Amino acid sequence: MRAKTLVMATLMAALATGPLLSSPAHADDSDPRPAASVPSPSVPSPSDPVEVFETGGDYVHFSSTPPATASAHGWWLDSNSRGAKAKVTVDLQVKEGGHWHTVATGHKTVKQGGGSARRANARFTCVGTKKTTWRSVVDVDIIGVADSPNKLETPPKTYRCGVG
Repeated sequence: MRAKTLVMATLMAALATGPLLSSPAHADDSDPRPAASVPSPSVPSPSDPVEVFETGGDYVHFSSTPPATASAHGWWLDSNSRGAKAKVTVDLQVKEGGHWHTVATGHKTVKQGGGSARRANARFTCVGTKKTTWRSVVDVDIIGVADSPNKLETPPKTYRCGVG
C-alpha cells in the first residue's frame, strides 16, 4: 500500500509542475516537434525507489513527398534509466464516426532519449485526399519493470490524407 501511495504522490507532484503539452500548437501542421509528454510512474518493489519516466510523442505529420503519408513518432525519457530499454509502440489513429480507429502500428525497442535512433514510428500511406483527423497513441513498456498502463494521446490534426 505504501508503494502505491508513493507512486500516486510522485505522479501528482509531476503533474502539478506544469502542462502536459511541451510545445504550443503550430500554424504549420507539418511540424514534427514534440506534441506532448506525460509522466508515467513505474511500479517499484517495496525496496526500490519510486521513479517517474516521460512518454513523448510528436504531432501526427503529413508528408506530401510521394507516396503521401501520415506519420508519428514515440519515445521515452528518464535520466535514471541506467541503460534500460523499453518497447515503444505507436498507434496511428483516425477519427471516423466519432470514434478513433488504429490504421497503422509501429514498435521498436530503444534506450531512452528520442531522436531518429531512439524512437518508434508508425506510418500510413494516404488513400486519396479526403480530409481526415489523425492522432497517435504512444505506449512505453520498460523491459523488466512493471509500469503504469498510461498512454500518451497526441492532439488531433487534420490533413488531406484519406484512409480509403
